[in-house]
Formats: sequence, C-alpha cells, structure tokens
Amino acid sequence: MKTETMKRTQQRVQRKIAVSQKYFDYTLLFVVVFLVCFGLVMIYSTSSYSATIEEGDSLYYLKRQALFAVAGFAAIFVITRFDYHTWTKFLFFAYIVAIILQVLVFVPGIGVEVNGSRRWIKIISNSFRIQPSEIGKLVLIMFLAYVCSITVNQLKNFWGIVKVMALALPIIVLVVITNLSTAIVLTGITFVIVFVASDRYKPFIAMIGIVAVGGMAGLMLQGYRMQRIEAWLNVETSDYAYQTRQALYAIGSGGLFGKGLGNSIQKLSYLPEAHNDMIFSIICEELGLFGAVAVILLFALLLWRCMVIANNAPDLYGALIVIGVMTQIGLQTLINIAVSTNSMPNTGIPMPFISYGGSSITFLLCEIGLVLAVSKQIKFKQQEETMLKA
Repeated sequence: MKTETMKRTQQRVQRKIAVSQKYFDYTLLFVVVFLVCFGLVMIYSTSSYSATIEEGDSLYYLKRQALFAVAGFAAIFVITRFDYHTWTKFLFFAYIVAIILQVLVFVPGIGVEVNGSRRWIKIISNSFRIQPSEIGKLVLIMFLAYVCSITVNQLKNFWGIVKVMALALPIIVLVVITNLSTAIVLTGITFVIVFVASDRYKPFIAMIGIVAVGGMAGLMLQGYRMQRIEAWLNVETSDYAYQTRQALYAIGSGGLFGKGLGNSIQKLSYLPEAHNDMIFSIICEELGLFGAVAVILLFALLLWRCMVIANNAPDLYGALIVIGVMTQIGLQTLINIAVSTNSMPNTGIPMPFISYGGSSITFLLCEIGLVLAVSKQIKFKQQEETMLKA
C-alpha cells in the first residue's frame, strides 16, 4: 500500500511544469557587435590614408569611432538594466530638449558648419561636437511610441492621427532646413509608428500624397537639391555627379570577391566621404559582391530579430519602440546603399553601425539598448521536468 502511494506521488510530481523566465535576444546583440567591429575595420581601411595626410595619424578616425562605440555599448549596459517604462516620465522633457538642441544648430558660436552643412553643435571645441538630429531620432521614437500607446483610441479617426503626427513636426521642420536625408528618416519613423498603432489606412494614403507634393516643392526651392536630381539622371556627364561616379567605379572594380581588404584605390582621395556616406562602395571594392551581400544579410538578420521582439513585446509601447528603431535602421541602410549604387539621388546618410560618425553610432547603440530592454520583458514558457527522489 505504501509503495503504491509513493508511485502515484512520483507520477504527479514527475510531470513537465511551466516555468516563467525572462528572455534576452543574444542573437541581436551579437549581430550588432559584429557590425560595429566590422565598421571599425572598414573605417580604418577607408580613412587611414586621408587621416595620415589631414591629421598626421592613420588611426585618427578609428580611435574616435572606437571611443564613441565604447560609450554606446556602455549605454546598452545601463539601459538594459532598467525597465523601459522608467523613461516615460522624462519623455516630454527630452522632447523639449531635442527641439532646443536643434535650434542651437543655427546659433552663431554654438552651431558648427562642416563641408557647407550646418548640422552640429560644439560641446567643448569644434573637434568635439554632437549632431542633435541623432538625438532627435531617439527621442522621437520613444516619445511617439508612448503617445500612440496612450492615445490608441484617438488614432481611429483622421484628426486624431493628424494631431499625433503633428507632434513630430517641430523636430522635422528644424532638421529639414539643413539635412533633407535625416528629415526623410524622421518622417518615415513618424509615419510607420503611427501607422502601426492605428487601424486605419486611407488617412495615410492621403498623407503620402501631401508629403510627396511638399517634398517636390522643397526640391524646387533649393537649387542644389535639383542639381542632385540632374546628377542622378545624367551620372556619366553631369558636373555634379563626381562623387557618384567614383562610387560606381569602386563598386564595379570590386568584382565578385573584391581586391582585398585595404587594397581600395578609390579611397586614395578619389572618392569623397569614403569612410562616411560612401563606405558601402569601398566595401564592394575591397570585399566584392560577396562582402556586400554578407553585409546586407546581416542587416536583414538584425531587422528580423527586431521584428520577433516587436511581435512578442509585452505591450504596445514596447512594440512601437522596436518598430521605430527598425524603421530607422532599415531606412538608413536602404538609402545609403541606394545612393552608393545611384539608385536614388545623392544625399548624405550614414550606414548604421558601419559609417564613421560619433553621434550616429552612440545613439544607435542607445536605441539597440532600448530594443534589448523590451526583449528582457518578454516571458516564455520553458518546460522542465521535476523528479521526486524516492
């Protein structure tokens, strides 16, 4: 009798039980780490020649980028230690600060002009500066995600959608004055976040038409942008297509497997901004089609992991944060590759995690920290077997 009771007890306890555990997307983290490290290698490869001539130090750009990358990974470590809802109490303040920083770009003595573009503000000196539009991307993603999550019922009508999207206008308008490409990314982030949060389609079709008309008007008002259209359409003959032609020479000369890491010819002062906006062309030249496809697949893997996290996020706020980060990374990657291959008119936008840019990589890694913080709130069921020893 005692033996039968023990057997029945063992059978009850010896079953699979669901244990709630928190999830962390290590795949996403490893992909980002690899992209950043690959970016450092390519920045050194593309910039060592120009850095030696301009700064007297072949490691100049590499050291600066590595410093900002370390700061970004430190930010990931800190951000993932907090519940992402913690930041909601600071979002309105951050929104105001982002607008003020963008205004400071136009203030003499604070704003810094580089290569004819006024997009930076100096912190200590002209050599140490930040780009407020990168801060604006991070703040806009979090702010709009939060607003949409608490006003989701208002997004069921046209005017509710317009009111929420209007919150992005101050930052977008200030950015578009000097940086059309970043304004396009900010507009894309706004559109996608609100679109995902809403269950309506027709208002967004109308808005696409309005934005298209506004974009054409903006191109006509500023002549240099029309010159870029001309260069795009007549890349072989246009006087304004020099950079694009050099980029295409680099891509074409790379072949299937490239000339080898460090063996680019176009980076030797032929291709302007080789370590920045045009780094994809040097990747194609040195690593060939194989290297270019590998990089694209890595970005596809990164976006897929973000999609998995967004689909399993514990709430709408977390899902929209991840969607916003996905949109930014996807748009920037697409635009950068399209410009390098002359698939669209030339506009300056860095390739995420790979192109040179301290503000870009630091705040992108902050965004990845937020995505990982959302992933930590996902709970999954792990089946475990518990044995009762006789």
